[in-house]
Amino acid sequence: MTPARLPFFVYGTLRPGEVNHDLFLRGRIRSEEPARLADALLYDGPGYPYAVEEAGGVIAGELVTPRAEAYTELLAALDELEEYAPGDPRNLYERVPREVTRTADGTSVPAWVYLAAPPVATRLRTHGKLIESGDWLSRG
Repeated sequence: MTPARLPFFVYGTLRPGEVNHDLFLRGRIRSEEPARLADALLYDGPGYPYAVEEAGGVIAGELVTPRAEAYTELLAALDELEEYAPGDPRNLYERVPREVTRTADGTSVPAWVYLAAPPVATRLRTHGKLIESGDWLSRG
């Protein structure tokens, strides 16, 4: 089954100025704009963050809309970066559709989000280092 052609919500190393932004997004995107993911918390990982669903939390990020002709290539590249394969129990992340809110006008749009896979999320909730601001760029 072909996944829906949703934009992506990025919250870590794919954000502007971060290590993977230009490597993966340059030339492949039509637009990017500040956005928020509600009901999620951000945890520090080994050089990259994890988003974990949690009521009341908010994560800052960017809503990235790929160019139509680059969509399939970008989806495959991001799945590979996140080491995500549909249905694989070894996934560190799961790519799931979630509503995100554009910061500029408050409108909600569906987007792909890479969330910590359930076993990873359970471990992070117990032993993880929470990024209290919800913003990878101001993690200190």
